[in-house]
Amino acid sequence: MSKNFIQKYLSFILSGSILIFLVILYFVHQPFQDAIKEAWDVLLSEDRERIRDYVQQFGILGPLAIVVFIILQMFLIIFPSWLPIIVGVLAYGFWWGVLINLVGVGIASTIGYFIGKEFRGFVGNKKYEKWKYWIRNYSFGTVVLFRVSPFFSNDAISFIAGIFRMRYKKFMMATYAGMIPLSLAVGYFSTDVDKLENGLYWIGGVGAVLYAFYIFMDQKKQKQHDKE
Repeated sequence: MSKNFIQKYLSFILSGSILIFLVILYFVHQPFQDAIKEAWDVLLSEDRERIRDYVQQFGILGPLAIVVFIILQMFLIIFPSWLPIIVGVLAYGFWWGVLINLVGVGIASTIGYFIGKEFRGFVGNKKYEKWKYWIRNYSFGTVVLFRVSPFFSNDAISFIAGIFRMRYKKFMMATYAGMIPLSLAVGYFSTDVDKLENGLYWIGGVGAVLYAFYIFMDQKKQKQHDKE
């Protein structure tokens, strides 16, 4: 049994153990359960003052709490990816809220990427070679699309990028290429969540169609070039 396999196996066991521990803690420790329920209730209430007061009660640890929430969001897919942006903007103003979110996204994306990287062995060299052209030519746009679209898992793409050996620098550039404009837009329209959601669905839908069309035309062009 190789050392790399043992390391990946232990990483998997550790990650799974942490998740199982949190689930068990939720059901057996009432204060922890009450804290989770309160956070859930407040963050989904759409009550601006209540959200602001809840976050600001943490004092100087408030920004850290938002960053931790963004990291945990990788595993809590029930929360929309744009929610921490709104929380940050309501609690600390537009620019600080956006900045806190971008810091959190960078940390969460890095963690997700390197977790995915630990499982690269599950994608053999043969499978990787099949995906190599896609990764080289379309991975950047794919990551951007996942970041701005509510249709796709904003966090799953971090794991996928690591698993399929996308270069870290390229991955992070694509992440911020999608998240910076999204964060600015969400922060600006945070006063009208309904309008924000509709706008994100339109952006995501149109973006997905246009990118799919671009890939189709590029593939068609590549096939014609190969025939020549």
